[in-house]
Amino acid sequence: MKNILSCMVTIITLSILTTHAQGRKVSQSYETFEYTAITCRSHSASITDFGAVGDGKTLNTKAFQSAVDHLSQYSSDGGAQLFVPAGKWLTGSFSLTSHFTLFLHKDATLLAAQDLEEYPILKALPSYGRGRDAAGGRFASLVFGTNLSDVIITGNNGTIDGQGSFWWQKFHGGKLKYTRPYLIELMFSDTIQISNITLIDSPSWNIHPVYSSSIIVKGVTIIAPVKSPNTDGINPDSCTNTRIEDCYIISGDDCVAVKSGWDEYGISFGMPTKHLVIRRLTCVSPYSAAIALGSEMSGGIEDVRAEDITAYNTESGVRIKTAVGRGAFVRDVYVRGMSLHTMKWVFWMTGNYKAHADSHYDPHALPEITGINYRDIVAENVSMAGRLEGISGDPFTGICISNATISMAVKHKKAIWMCSDVEGVTSGVDPKPCGLLDGGGDSEKKKRMDNGGGCEFPGDVLEIDSVELKSCSYQMS
Repeated sequence: MKNILSCMVTIITLSILTTHAQGRKVSQSYETFEYTAITCRSHSASITDFGAVGDGKTLNTKAFQSAVDHLSQYSSDGGAQLFVPAGKWLTGSFSLTSHFTLFLHKDATLLAAQDLEEYPILKALPSYGRGRDAAGGRFASLVFGTNLSDVIITGNNGTIDGQGSFWWQKFHGGKLKYTRPYLIELMFSDTIQISNITLIDSPSWNIHPVYSSSIIVKGVTIIAPVKSPNTDGINPDSCTNTRIEDCYIISGDDCVAVKSGWDEYGISFGMPTKHLVIRRLTCVSPYSAAIALGSEMSGGIEDVRAEDITAYNTESGVRIKTAVGRGAFVRDVYVRGMSLHTMKWVFWMTGNYKAHADSHYDPHALPEITGINYRDIVAENVSMAGRLEGISGDPFTGICISNATISMAVKHKKAIWMCSDVEGVTSGVDPKPCGLLDGGGDSEKKKRMDNGGGCEFPGDVLEIDSVELKSCSYQMS
């Protein structure tokens, strides 16, 4: 019986929740809505049951936290859902609980409060050693959680508005002692779904799962001004088994940025990002990449698979960023099927990304960049085909590019390719790549490619691919 209730739920126990809501009468008008999720819930309540007002002016931080705290009692009884109806719900940071769904109505907007006091100060992440904006800690994210399991943030394309201009002005003016909040951050957690919502004008990064596993980010729209500072779209950070798909991102920074800690702090923490799938991503970012690996990659990045990537007016397709002092590795990266329109670079790798957490990094900690595979690439209106710059004495190896057609812009750079301290093979690439990508010591691989083999792309299915989303149906008063 409980299994049936977990998937198709008709809420008939609102009297339990209205007792908490100080005797509020249950409306006889009901709204039914359906969505897909990794888990359905046996209990549900509306944020209005906890005194919240959706007028865009009333501060509802306490109401949101009270609602989550109250619904946490159902964690071991089928979990609970908090429904946010149509309206503008002004709130500061609040923390989620396990076995919990936050659902936003299509006309609901979570409006981030523009008051620093509404964002608790957290310690710097242990794999970073300091904040990204300042040496100290960081403001808690608008929607936050740590040490959780089975968390869903979803809706009928409801909106989370970070009101970021307030924060961008303070950042540019050097008036922040702590790192800006993100819109969504979940730490040390597992079994996470973020889907079918719109995020706009984040103060900084939009979605930041960190030290977490089994994550699905699906059907998310992210929009920020293209000159807004550090408004990365989705940043899996020291995460395992993550799936990002069917997302549309306009950003002032990388649309997807894969990370795993910074210099000696990331090396010491030692938690890589691995087993990551990115597919059917559409990106606009004139000053950054569709997908970036690094530059904070000191815990390592491995087994990244990206396919069906579309980018317009974006600085680069896939960018690998690292430096002396980062250590660790970026390896086994497979990119297939990119459609790129108006780009500065199609392929960009750099070992000279000099930003460091502090002056104590180890100059002998050299990163290993190897096994980077690109195939089936079409790009048009491009300024430079490739800029591949390894590290002297520590070349980037195992680079493979096949079946890539690049149409140069009318005013393209004189040097179509720039290569240094790299080794690799290419086949079916136009315009012709630099000599360092002519096969070198890997003559057998070059021969296989010339015979139509192309670069590798593994067919194995990750564990997260086997997760089937269930149909959940609810009725709210």
